[in-house]
Parts: sequence; structure tokens; C-alpha cells
Amino acid sequence: MKSQSKRFPLFGALVVAVLVSGCAGMQSRHTTTSVVDYLYPNQNEPVAQTGTPVLSLPMTVGIAFVPDKFGQPPAGALTESKKTELLNRVAEHFRKLDYVKAIEIIPSAYLTPKGGFANLDQIRTMYGIETIALVSYDQVQFTDEGMASVLYWTIVGAYVVPAEKNSTSTMVDAVVMHIPSRKMLFRAPGVSQIKGLSTPVNLSEELRVDSEKGFNESVDKMIANLDTQLVAFEERVKSSPEEYKVVHSGGGGSGAGALGLPTGLLISLLFCAGAWWARRAS
Repeated sequence: MKSQSKRFPLFGALVVAVLVSGCAGMQSRHTTTSVVDYLYPNQNEPVAQTGTPVLSLPMTVGIAFVPDKFGQPPAGALTESKKTELLNRVAEHFRKLDYVKAIEIIPSAYLTPKGGFANLDQIRTMYGIETIALVSYDQVQFTDEGMASVLYWTIVGAYVVPAEKNSTSTMVDAVVMHIPSRKMLFRAPGVSQIKGLSTPVNLSEELRVDSEKGFNESVDKMIANLDTQLVAFEERVKSSPEEYKVVHSGGGGSGAGALGLPTGLLISLLFCAGAWWARRAS
């Protein structure tokens, strides 16, 4: 009888543990920024396009993360140093393009929440840009304790039993806008999905690591997607001249093969020299 009476408290403790773990259930953390919220703060007043985009080549392109719509970054949001690191990786990709003269990385402090195109016009004047890549992100992290959390009812278990199931979903999206015309040129998203396990003691650290890994993977995929979108955009410019006008800063217009002044002058000199030599020989 004594052995049975000892079992009941143990059984009761297990039942309570299961119930507690069931009550804990799923926990989540969500951080997000939105290009739409930034560009169109008043959805009742749509922004009209102002004509055909004129792309001056080679161009100077700005790149920046859009701000949180409330102006206060939520818990788990990207730090400014991490934003700069990610933007530098994207900028390196743009610098490889022949028609890009320079990349301007714009600090988040220069973008005001819900600033819209009025804010972009200010940035355009400050940096001398007409095209900007606005980067936004959306990350959701879930933690599910599940039935295995019963094993946490020892101090050792809380340190060594990886019963916390973590899931981190991340999307980073670059929207390339032509500021004067208010027109989107193209966009390139990148997504990541990370799953892992952790103990209660190191849960915060594991979530932080998974969050950073999610952003790194998403940016890598976004950069890869940029290649596809840039090729598609170039074809669109060629096939739809009525939608985009390309102007070369060297004065060659949108057509290829126009001679610059030095080349034309050299040919003229050679032609004159040849004519003078022919007259002398006769």
C-alpha cells in the first residue's frame, strides 16, 4: 500500500507537468517592415505616376531599409550595424553592373516612418539619385514546447533536454523605385525557413542565432533573384521603349554605337591627312 501511495503523488506531478506544458503551448515573435506603409501612408490618396521613367545611364542608385511604421523598432528587429552589413552585400552586387556608376547606402535615420515620396524627394536631392532600392523584411519565430517539456521538471533537464521546437520564417524584399516618375521598376524577394531545437536555458540565444541566419539566407536568395529580375527588366526596357526612356550621360542617346567627340575628331584628322597625302603624291 505504501508503494502505491508513493506512486500517486508522482503520477499527479506528471499530470500537472503535462497540463502546464500544454498551457504553455506555442509562443511567437513577429518583426516586420513594409514598403507599402512607407510609400503610401494614406491609402485613400493614391500616388499618381508622373510620366515615363527617364533612366540616365550610368546611374547612381540609393539603397536603404524602410523604417518601422511606428518609428520604434520592435523587439528582435535588425540592428543598424546588421542593416549596414546586409546593404553592403546587396550594394556589391549592384556595383558589378556596367550601367551603375555608384551605390549610395542611406542610413535608416534619413527615412521617416510613413514618409512617402516626399521623403524620397528629399533623399533624391541630398544624394543626387533618381533610383532607389527599398529593402523591407518580415520575420516570424515560433517556439513549441510540446509534450517533451515534461522532462524540464529537473534542473538538469532544463539545461540538457532540447525539447523547444523553434521555427524561423524570414522574407527580405528589395523594391527598386524610380523616384521622379513614382514607378516601380522591379522587385526581388528572398525567403528562408529554419527549424531547430533548444533548451529553455539557451532559447533566447538560439532564437537570436536563427534570426540572424534567416536574414543572411534571405539576403543571399534575394541577391540571386536580383540577377533574374535585372535580366527581365533589361528585356522589358528593350521591348517596351514607350514605357522607359534611356538617356546616356555621354550624349549617345538610347541607341548604341554613337561616336563620341574624341573618336569623331580623330577620324576627321585621319581623313584630312589622307586627302593631303593623296594630293601631294599626284
